Amino acid sequence: MDAIPAAPLRSRRTDVFRMLWRSSRDAKDTTARLAASNQTSASAPTGPAASTVKLHVRGISKAYGEATVLGPIELKVVAGELLAVLGPSGSGKTTLLQIICGLVEPSGGQLIIDGRDETDNSADKRDIGVVFQNYALFPHLTVRENVAFPLQMRRVPAAEIKSRAEATLAMVGLSDFANRFPRELSGGQQQRVALARCFVYRPSLILMDESLSALDKKLREDMRIEIKRLHRETGATIIFVTHDQEEALALADRICLMNEGRIEQLGTPQDLYERPANTFVADFIGASNLIHGSIAANGRLETRDGVLPLPDGCDLQLGRPAALVVRPEKLVLCGADEALLSGRVQESIYAGSETRLLVRLASGTAITVRRTAGLPPVEIDDNVFIRWERDQARVLDSSPSTSGA
Repeated sequence: MDAIPAAPLRSRRTDVFRMLWRSSRDAKDTTARLAASNQTSASAPTGPAASTVKLHVRGISKAYGEATVLGPIELKVVAGELLAVLGPSGSGKTTLLQIICGLVEPSGGQLIIDGRDETDNSADKRDIGVVFQNYALFPHLTVRENVAFPLQMRRVPAAEIKSRAEATLAMVGLSDFANRFPRELSGGQQQRVALARCFVYRPSLILMDESLSALDKKLREDMRIEIKRLHRETGATIIFVTHDQEEALALADRICLMNEGRIEQLGTPQDLYERPANTFVADFIGASNLIHGSIAANGRLETRDGVLPLPDGCDLQLGRPAALVVRPEKLVLCGADEALLSGRVQESIYAGSETRLLVRLASGTAITVRRTAGLPPVEIDDNVFIRWERDQARVLDSSPSTSGA
């Protein structure tokens, strides 16, 4: 099977596609803003930020009988951003996606797209493109015909269909594969066809539902780079649903982390990683060491493994249950005289650029230490001493009402 080179293809057709996309989107956005400005209904966003809001999920909820599986939630997606909707299985992320694209009817709330209330409109009336997990390509059509199909359904003139399909294929690096059938392509190439078929008709909003989960690790990494490039070059608004935290951190401008039908935290990847709102976020995003205890006097946390210093700015009340969050890369092995914790090395995992140590503390709590390559080796069953800088930790309220449980 011929492989597609990872380097992005630069061509005159790619530049033409980018200009056509942005011209088309600007025209649609202008029309939407004019329509919104003439509405007196409270369903349209108002104020200075209204022109930048592409999607407004306003109090959307979904219930099946007595079981509420989503919301009510409030979410705004800004035009031109790539938002990752992240969460474990059963968190409500797929239900939210299906409501946005019109496959599931909400139980309450409103869905505003480009200033228009689309809540009651059917899926075919919404200007939304969807890239599915299984690609959903037509096996009897060539790559070119698959990409041209959305334009044919919209009765675009034949000459324009040809030019737009060719430009889109060039953009995703598939010009030389236009006459092949899907069965003659690799998984990564089929995914590019699915992307091209969605991008070619320039929808107002693109939804991607676990679109990379069927690919192997190397292809997923390549496609992340490809999606970031396409997003940057076209300025498209993309909502990417995934359960893979690494994927969300790598792709997104912002991450919407969901759990049990609600939004736990919405922010940039750096916000969620460095400043988690609660223990669920800290535990779900990246690897974290959570050391539980209660707030003691003089900026300390009393734990089963000793009294630990808290970072500055802790405003939790004395005796309040709390968790100290320290990322594995912040921990350093040290001498006994400067240690904050000590334990026994239970496992050592070599990962090339780093070695991960699983250290069991006296209380039974396990913590992970990441050590960069080149440091002296540590053996299993060695006793080690651990420290970290006080301001590199974060303290979170761990009482049941705030932990995200």
